[in-house]
Amino acid sequence: MIKVLFSGDVAWRTGRKVFAKSLPILRNEFGNFDFIIVNCENAAHGKGMTEKIFNEFISLGVDAMTSGNHIWDKDSFFDILDSDLRVFRPANYNSSCPGRGFGIIEKKNKKLGILNLLGQAFMPVIDSPFHCADYAIDELKANGGDNLPVFVDFHAEATSEKQALAYYLDGRVSAVIGTHTHVQTADERIMPHGTAFMCDAGMTGAHEGIIGVSYESGMPKFLTGLPTKFEPSEALPMFNGVVLELDEVSGLAMSITRVRMPVEI
Repeated sequence: MIKVLFSGDVAWRTGRKVFAKSLPILRNEFGNFDFIIVNCENAAHGKGMTEKIFNEFISLGVDAMTSGNHIWDKDSFFDILDSDLRVFRPANYNSSCPGRGFGIIEKKNKKLGILNLLGQAFMPVIDSPFHCADYAIDELKANGGDNLPVFVDFHAEATSEKQALAYYLDGRVSAVIGTHTHVQTADERIMPHGTAFMCDAGMTGAHEGIIGVSYESGMPKFLTGLPTKFEPSEALPMFNGVVLELDEVSGLAMSITRVRMPVEI
C-alpha cells in the first residue's frame, strides 16, 4: 500500500503556517505518509512561488509540489521549475514553457507518478487536458510500469470538467483530485473502475474571508469592478486536503479520506 497526503492550494503565509502545524497532527491520526504532495501555486503572497518557499516545503518533508495558472506569476521561480524534478506545472501548457507537467517520484523503493493538468473552462486558453492526459499517462507507464500508481492534480474551475476527466481516466490512474476554487467539495469517492475522485481538495489557509483574502480587501472588487489590492485573511485557519491509500499491485485506489481540519497557529 502507498499512503499519500495531498494538501489543496496552500494560500499565502497563513496557509504555510497552517500546513506546517498540520503535519504532526495528521501523522498522529493517519500514521506516516509515503508521499506528501502540496499544491503550491498560491504560496507566495497568494500568487506564484519562490525558491525560499520551495525550500521551506522541502524541509517539512514535502515530496512533490503541483501547481496551476498562477505558477507563472513570479518569473524568478522559473529556474526551479526547470531544474528541480519535485515541482510540477500543468502539463497541457506548451512544451516550450519552463518546467515539466508529469514525472515519477521515488522514495524508499516506492514509486508514484504525478500528473498536473489545467482545465479549459473559464481558464486561460490552453491545450486539451484530456488529450494531454492520454500522452502523459502512456509516458509515465512506459517508464514506471503498467500498474504504476498515478496521482492527478486537475487545477480547474468547472465541476463538470473535473467530473468528466475523472470518468475519462477512471481505471487508468489512482486519483483525480481537483484544485483551484479554494472551496472544498464533499463528493469524495472511488469511481467504478478504481480511481479516487474529489472535485476540489479545498484551500489550506484562512477560511474567514473570500478564498483566502480578507473580506475588507476583497469586497470592493465585487462592488465596483475596479482593481483592488488583496490582503490575506488570517482568521479561521484550516487544513484542507485528502488522504489516499493506493494499491501497489493494481495501481488503483483503496480509499480516499477528505480532511477539513481547523488548526491553531
